[in-house]
Amino acid sequence: MSDWILYVILAGGVAFAVSSWWGVRRLRARHIRSAVREDTHKPDAGDQRVAVILNPVKNNADAARQAIIDACDLAGWDAPKFYETTVEDPGYGQSREALAYGADVVLACGGDGTVRVVAESLAHKNVAMGLIPLGTGNLLARNVDLDVTDLEDCIQVALFGHQRYIDTATMGVDNDITGESAEHTFLVIAGMGLDAEVVGDTRDKLKKSVGWLAYTEAGVRHLPGRRKRVTITMDDQPEQARKIRSVLFANCGLIPGGIDFIPQAMVDDGMLDIVVMSPRSAFGWLAMYTKVLFKHNANLPMMSFYRSGKVVIRSQEPMATQLDGDPSGEATTVTVQVAPGSLLVRVPKAKTV
Repeated sequence: MSDWILYVILAGGVAFAVSSWWGVRRLRARHIRSAVREDTHKPDAGDQRVAVILNPVKNNADAARQAIIDACDLAGWDAPKFYETTVEDPGYGQSREALAYGADVVLACGGDGTVRVVAESLAHKNVAMGLIPLGTGNLLARNVDLDVTDLEDCIQVALFGHQRYIDTATMGVDNDITGESAEHTFLVIAGMGLDAEVVGDTRDKLKKSVGWLAYTEAGVRHLPGRRKRVTITMDDQPEQARKIRSVLFANCGLIPGGIDFIPQAMVDDGMLDIVVMSPRSAFGWLAMYTKVLFKHNANLPMMSFYRSGKVVIRSQEPMATQLDGDPSGEATTVTVQVAPGSLLVRVPKAKTV
């Protein structure tokens, strides 16, 4: 890629980030409309058993632990039970212990990976999940209108706030070359192709120093590349053949920086919003970024939007995949399906917009 094209892309990335600063309030207000199925409601009054799935290596983990203990003590409740995640177990066993304890609410205290694992364990269990965001992206917290910069407020919402049912989604990942397969839950956006390559190649040191903007640097490095042939089947529709760079599967669409990447994606509408991206060059990527940046309604031939309850994508060669910003291996077949109203989440009281 020539230097001047690289500079244009970098300038676009900076403009993208700067524009999000003034758009945060408006975008947040717009996204409150995602409560399409029901209003928020208060949990039953009385004492609650509180369990906390805590990633102890996250920044502010100790502060969060003490603040949760203090809040429960002030409410006159039993002391919360803490279950720490490990490298070997990111939260599955800990969530089972929390359910066996009889928790009324389970707080996912960590980054997007911790939230996703706890949600997978609580889906269809009718036990509320509270969000204590300690990560870089904090994707679900943003999409349910939590202030991810205010730890105390998030704890208050998780313990004493309203609650609502939201959709979850599952992504099955199968690799015909290696024979490996897996299926996991996601809450915000999963992907196949370039976006997953970027997630897997973002530099940890840079992410710690500049946060989510580190993905921009990795994105620039991965822009050169060829499109790959896939087939896409949505619900019961006929299979279609495409050449793609990336496919996104969105349960909701608000991402860091206040950027509403997929405004039509709502967290409880029982549908997935699917974005198929197939640019041929850096100019195609720039056109797509401009569309998202300015929320332009013009259709772009390299960026197609669909809505479906289930989608299956098959590729002859393995492609990278990701779940809510975590790499999930390479796949030749990806099967994504929504589970409507499957997770109870503590949220702020709905505002009138």
